[in-house]
Amino acid sequence: MSERGERTANRGGPVLLGVRHHGPGSARAVRAALEQCTPSAVLIEGPPEADELVPLAAQEGMRPPVALLAHAQDDPGRAAFWPLAEFSPEWVAMRWALAHDVPVRFIDLPAAHSLAWGDDEGTADGETTDEAPADAGTGNEAPADAGMGDEAPVGEVRIDPIGVLAGAAGYDDPERWWEDVIEHRGSGGGGGGGAGDGGAGADALAPFAALAEAMGALRETYGDGGHDRDPVREAHMRLRLRAARREFGDDVAVVCGAWHVPALAQRTTMTADRQLLKGLPKVKTAVTWVPWTHQRLSRRSGYGAGIASPGWYGHLFSAPDRPVERWLTKVAGLLRAEDYAVSSAHVIEAVRLAEGLATVRGRPLAGLTELDDAVRAVMGDGTDAPSSLIHDRLVVGEVLGEVPEDAPAVPLQRDIARSQRTLRLKPEALERELELDLRKETDAGRSRLLHRLRLLGIPWGEPTRSRGSTGTFRETWRLRWEPELSVRVAEAGIWGTTVLAAATAKAVSEAAGAGGLAEVTALAERCLLAGLPDALPVVMRTLSDRAALDADVGHLAQALPALVRSVRYGDVRGTDAAALREVATGLAERVFVGLPPACLGLDADGAAEMRGHLDATHQAVGLLGRPESERQPEERPLRARWAGVLRAVSEREAVPGLLRGRATRLMLDDGELDDGELGDGELGDGGAERLMGLALSPGTPPTDAAGWIEGFVGGGDGGMLLVHDARLLALVDGWLTGVPDAAFTDVLPLLRRTFAEYETGVRRTLGELIRRGPASALRHPVGDAPDAAAPGFGPGLDRDRAAAVLPALRMLLGIGQRGFGDAQPDPSRPADDLTGART
Repeated sequence: MSERGERTANRGGPVLLGVRHHGPGSARAVRAALEQCTPSAVLIEGPPEADELVPLAAQEGMRPPVALLAHAQDDPGRAAFWPLAEFSPEWVAMRWALAHDVPVRFIDLPAAHSLAWGDDEGTADGETTDEAPADAGTGNEAPADAGMGDEAPVGEVRIDPIGVLAGAAGYDDPERWWEDVIEHRGSGGGGGGGAGDGGAGADALAPFAALAEAMGALRETYGDGGHDRDPVREAHMRLRLRAARREFGDDVAVVCGAWHVPALAQRTTMTADRQLLKGLPKVKTAVTWVPWTHQRLSRRSGYGAGIASPGWYGHLFSAPDRPVERWLTKVAGLLRAEDYAVSSAHVIEAVRLAEGLATVRGRPLAGLTELDDAVRAVMGDGTDAPSSLIHDRLVVGEVLGEVPEDAPAVPLQRDIARSQRTLRLKPEALERELELDLRKETDAGRSRLLHRLRLLGIPWGEPTRSRGSTGTFRETWRLRWEPELSVRVAEAGIWGTTVLAAATAKAVSEAAGAGGLAEVTALAERCLLAGLPDALPVVMRTLSDRAALDADVGHLAQALPALVRSVRYGDVRGTDAAALREVATGLAERVFVGLPPACLGLDADGAAEMRGHLDATHQAVGLLGRPESERQPEERPLRARWAGVLRAVSEREAVPGLLRGRATRLMLDDGELDDGELGDGELGDGGAERLMGLALSPGTPPTDAAGWIEGFVGGGDGGMLLVHDARLLALVDGWLTGVPDAAFTDVLPLLRRTFAEYETGVRRTLGELIRRGPASALRHPVGDAPDAAAPGFGPGLDRDRAAAVLPALRMLLGIGQRGFGDAQPDPSRPADDLTGART
């Protein structure tokens, strides 16, 4: 053994335990080493500001995975995490020290320096948030701690130490080599021990000495091989180690990344180390514990040691014996819960296959590769169907850690925790859907909390479309708690100490700095949904001021729908929406006045945009109109005034055909074309037929006529209008057949875009009607075909055969209460009349 290895394992001096962060084998080895050497103090790689938080790790409410969170007090978005799982060596060392009443000290570079230093080159040897700069441990610029899997070219002074050692051992997969040598060695028997255990009576420090010697050889060959910040961090670790030796004597243990062990064993002067630390930038920081998740551990993060299978590593660490059998039993239970046919015989056969594969491949214990192969062959019938389920639920896992209530936290975090308990809304790592009925007090409170958090930039929940109901009293949320939300909470703490106060202050601030009218309108809607009575008047005054100054009809039309939705939601939430309705009505009146002139002389893109405003305003007017019982006698209904706007748009020749056609269609849908002067007055068809005839007359340019058709019958429901109105279909067909050849290529893209939106069945039916000919379609629309055969149809309707299926059809549709034998076919009645339905 080299001199370096002797110093590392020497009982008379500091014991340097080089580990892989988040490694169960390293964690077991650290526990065995601490039991053997019983140090007077334990030093751990981590931010020294967290020393006061160590006692919390022994509390009942602390359940890993958790993380130390450090953030700048003046800029909470600049933050870094140090994640710890139950199988992390640092966590095991900390828990051992607390159980044996041994002091714990963190010795890495303080977060005050690393966060300030991050302005230029990164932050701490933990995981940063998305807003913070890249840290020194994520693998982007990090030192290559042993086993962390960093892969950078040696030419860039970055090496993957595990990759180099694995290559020397003849492995092409560094992870597989590490599992065979460290994680799996000694785990196949009854003790679940790792390489560091070494078996009964073995020296628990010997593996650490061997690993330190290997790291030393690598550093001598490749130089420091890490980030240029490594010398500064290691200088600080040496200074902290010297201070601990003065305080506790030489009998201390150090738990750090194996890459740093040679540097800590190196003999340097205190003056040289202090010189490296001279002039470092510094910021005020706050440190606390926050929950972490296995999903985040599976990323390349936190000490640069992202692991692909935290659930599997947790199983290896916690299984008392027979890890393969216990793992496959878990897999079988999961698959049975998902209705897979898996028996105990499958488990036995899978165990035998996995162990056989491990033997053939020369592995000490079946790893995930062998287990996946066995599950695929035995439980999955040779398919990969269960693989993604097993990966998400077991290999990675759905674990969310917990921290004690008395852990340091900003007041806003405490208020959120209180609200979560009151509303019985527990944070979970697994994504789930939450259905809310706003008529219930608890669900209404949950909705307000989630909306307030979204306004504060804490997206714990994302609203989604409700499947069961379209009523305004229902909301559906997709919830998932991510560790980064703890940083968002710290950032939002500048707005207030409670969720309500912070959301109110944030809304007032956004109203003052809002850009456009639509932005202010959306903010008013969010204030209403979040239940912010103190912020809503301020936002409404801003909205009124912006609306009075904005003359752009497009902006007004864009802002109207959100405002009308706010009025609608105000009813179900018990909010006084009178002020909202007044502003919305005034906004609608301004749209009515300005819309017809704004539609003149638009190009194709402008017309398409204005069509969207037309549809949005039409929908908003339908929701905004007052019930007749609430209107004043002299007040003209809002819908009637809007119908006049649509009629003006539909009859102006200078308006693009797309908008004229769309206005006509909206009037037809509302029954506003049921006017005797426009035609026969039957359901408005005469009015629509007349306007279409004018739009498709020979004097209309083909491209304008095609645009009119797109506006009138475009969209998913436009095809059904043509299917059921043979007159309109005949007009479209007649116009299309009369388009000159020279103009046909110009109108074809418009028509193709229009009819491509129809469902396949609708297009097929239209094709059959056209094949029969417009004249036949006029004489016999769909559903009224005579008994005689028509081109493309059968030889006629056999009414007796059709009537025979009616009893079953009634039962399926819930029409009547008669059974199969109660209905007697009546040949004198049409088949559709027997069903009670009209075709």
